[in-house]
Amino acid sequence: MNATATTATAPAPAAPAASAGAPAVTPAEKTGARTPEAVGVIENARERIDALDDRIIGLVQERMAVSAVIQEARITSGGRRVNLSREMEILAHYRDALGKPGTTLAMTLLELSRGRV
Repeated sequence: MNATATTATAPAPAAPAASAGAPAVTPAEKTGARTPEAVGVIENARERIDALDDRIIGLVQERMAVSAVIQEARITSGGRRVNLSREMEILAHYRDALGKPGTTLAMTLLELSRGRV
């Protein structure tokens, strides 16, 4: 019985070490793919999306900084913080390029770029 007890206790320490209480998720489960080839394609594409998202975030931050310069110049010259006609141009540009969801995206960018009200 001691041999059985030793065998039974050997796998127990390995399971908690693999994850913090949650069962390990296989690549197929993580991607939803049903073949190893599809898993590879999805994992590579997701890595590319993550890299693109990092670039997009950097560009949004850059846009916010440029917008702050414009706002400062406008306010310093006695103008208003927001130029509504310019915002309408931006909304139209995104809508024309991306359809209705583009308008939502543009609104989010404008909100981020306006700074504190």
